[in-house]
Amino acid sequence: AEVAKTGPHQYAITWGATNFREALARKQKHFSGLDYDPNSEIVVTCGSTEAMMAAMMSITNPGDKVAIFSPFYENYGADTILTGAEPIYIPLVPPDFTFDPEKLEDAFRQGAKALILCNPSNPCGKVFTLQEMTTIADIIKKYDAYIITDEVYEHILYAPHKHIYMAALPGMRERTITCNSLSKTYSITGWRLGYVLASPEIIDRVKKVHDFLTVGAAAPLMEAAVTGLNFGDDYYQELQAHYTHMKQLFVGGLKDLGFTFTDPQGAYYVLMDVSEFGVRDDYKFAEWMTREVGVATVPGSSFFREDVHNLVRFHFAKEDATLQDALNRLESLRKKANAATDVDWR
Repeated sequence: AEVAKTGPHQYAITWGATNFREALARKQKHFSGLDYDPNSEIVVTCGSTEAMMAAMMSITNPGDKVAIFSPFYENYGADTILTGAEPIYIPLVPPDFTFDPEKLEDAFRQGAKALILCNPSNPCGKVFTLQEMTTIADIIKKYDAYIITDEVYEHILYAPHKHIYMAALPGMRERTITCNSLSKTYSITGWRLGYVLASPEIIDRVKKVHDFLTVGAAAPLMEAAVTGLNFGDDYYQELQAHYTHMKQLFVGGLKDLGFTFTDPQGAYYVLMDVSEFGVRDDYKFAEWMTREVGVATVPGSSFFREDVHNLVRFHFAKEDATLQDALNRLESLRKKANAATDVDWR
C-alpha cells in the first residue's frame, strides 16, 4: 500500500531497479552459494517467459540447434523456433523420467548449441539428481555448449528431494544461463517479475535484447517485491510444508480412487494416465472431462514431442476445498467414461 501511494511510478533502469537486483543477488548467494554481481550478471525481465526468450535470442543464431528434454513446458519449443533455431528433443522415460545420456550426447553431436533444462520439471514434477546433473554438465563441457535452466520451482520440493543449482557445479558457472521468476515462490504470477543470471558477456547481450522486448519490468512491483526477497528461511520452510500438504491431499485422493499417475518430486503438477478409458484424443477427452465431470485438465500431448495421447495434467496449487471438490467430482470419472458412447475421443 505504501508503494502504491508514494511510488516509484516512473521507469526503473532498463535491466531492473538496483535494490531489486541487489536483493536477488543476496537470495541467490544464500541458496546456491554463488556470487552474482547485481550490475553485470543480473537482468530483471517481465516474467521468466521473457527471461527465456531473451536468453535464447542472446546465444542462438538462425540455423542453430537447441536440445530440449521431452516432456517440456510448451514455450521452449516455440521460443526455439521463433529465434530461428531447430529443436532436438530428448525423451524423459516414465515412470521416473530418466534420460539416456547417449541420446543427450547425440543431440550435441548433431551440433546443439545449448540445452534447456526445467528443474523441477513442468509438467512431470521431476527433480534431477546430482548424478543426472553431473552427467548433463559433463556433456555440456565436452561440447563447449550452454545450458539454459528454468528454475521457477526451485523452492517447491517434496522431501527428500533437493534442488541442485547447475551453475554451482564445477566448470558450469560460465556455461549456465539461469532463468527464474518470483511468480511461483511468492504466488505473484500476475506481477510478471523474472530475471536472468549469467556471465557478464551473456548478460550484456541479454540487456540489449530485453530493452527491445519490453523495456523494463514494473517499477512499483519491483519495489514491493524486495520485501519478499528478504524473507528468512522460515518462509521457504513454510512454503514447502504448504505445498506438501496440498500434494498429499490431492495425490492421496487420486490413489484412493485407483488412478494411475505421476507422483511429483517438485512443482505442483500431476500427469494422470487415462488409457484405461480407451482415450485416443486427449484434447477432446479433456474437453469432455471438463463438460461432463466438471474438472478441467490440460491435454498431456501438449507437453510431449512423442506421440503421447493417454495423459492429462492436473494442477494442485489450490485451496483445500477446491481440491476436495475436484476429487469428489473425479469419483464419477471412471463410471462416466466407461459408459460414454458416441464420443469423439475414443
